Amino acid sequence: MLIHLSPAAPTFPQSTNMSTIKTRICMISDTHTSTPHPPQTTNHAYRYPLPKANILLHAGDLTKVGYRVEHEAMIAMLADADAELKLVIAGNHDITLDEEYFTTFGYTRHQRPEQLGDESILLSDDNLQTTLRTSSTKTPNKDSLKSYARSIKSLWTSESARNAGIIYLEEGIHSFTLSTGATFTIYASPYQPEFYNWAFAYPRDQDRYNPAPAALPQPQNPIPDYPAIDILLTHGPPAGVLDQVPPDLNVGCENLLRAARRARPRLHLFGHIHEGWGAQRGVWDDQAGGDGGVRLEDVPTDAEEMLENRGAFYDVSAGAERPLRVGEETLFVNGSIMTVAYEARNAPWVVDLELPVAGG
Repeated sequence: MLIHLSPAAPTFPQSTNMSTIKTRICMISDTHTSTPHPPQTTNHAYRYPLPKANILLHAGDLTKVGYRVEHEAMIAMLADADAELKLVIAGNHDITLDEEYFTTFGYTRHQRPEQLGDESILLSDDNLQTTLRTSSTKTPNKDSLKSYARSIKSLWTSESARNAGIIYLEEGIHSFTLSTGATFTIYASPYQPEFYNWAFAYPRDQDRYNPAPAALPQPQNPIPDYPAIDILLTHGPPAGVLDQVPPDLNVGCENLLRAARRARPRLHLFGHIHEGWGAQRGVWDDQAGGDGGVRLEDVPTDAEEMLENRGAFYDVSAGAERPLRVGEETLFVNGSIMTVAYEARNAPWVVDLELPVAGG
């Protein structure tokens, strides 16, 4: 059975019932410092302004290589977006938000050009880069590196960012209530399996998301069981879900898929794999065997509608043709704006779904 998108130009959600409220969520990832194209650039769905929403989620890779000017550009873009709440995690390219990584290896990516697609990235936005490139010592001053990394994080946690609705999420569980009365709990994580020695990486055989047997060390921030969270926000994808790269390789995390099955969130947004842009409805299948059994169904898109509406709209709210079956289904979204060639051609995803009402 095919899934049909909502009609063109969906209206902003208004409906509510006693226990849930229809809520619009705009989702992007892997912008890599690319701001929306000008409004008149009608051959790109990713253009100004971003679709209005109650919540805007960004699943990381905000920047190309984590320079200060890149972070400042992304904060300005998000501040301008029409959403009450803008929740952000880092990704592997946001190297200055991973202090341990930046101070031990990541700083070397600011000493030489970094090739991304057809672009060679080598910026200078303060004295640190000059010092890194001219120092006669092989090991730069670690305190200077720490200070720089912390100054970058302070941009995201500043009062001006909060006043613009921007909240930078560390790994773990966070809860929010909107002015509409919608309340939700989100688990966030910027980490993904090791990827070409970039930031926020863990060994592929490490399980940071599921509780370990009692006799073994426990992960610091495991994903909780259903129904503790409504939204799962990770930079990397779960195994087998919108994670395919040539030649037909699935590179997502198997442990993340097992954790998602336990948590059964309404929505799971991720990015990282640019080729995987899209959405799938996942039905948790207890008969599928294994810990990650899920039956996946593609959400089709219409190119002309995406261009007209500046996004891929999909409705799984109570009034939709096929409402989301909470606890039985998860809507998976790979929100990568960039293509594999680092061109900002993919559309934002905009989803209407039900969230609990505070006190309901």
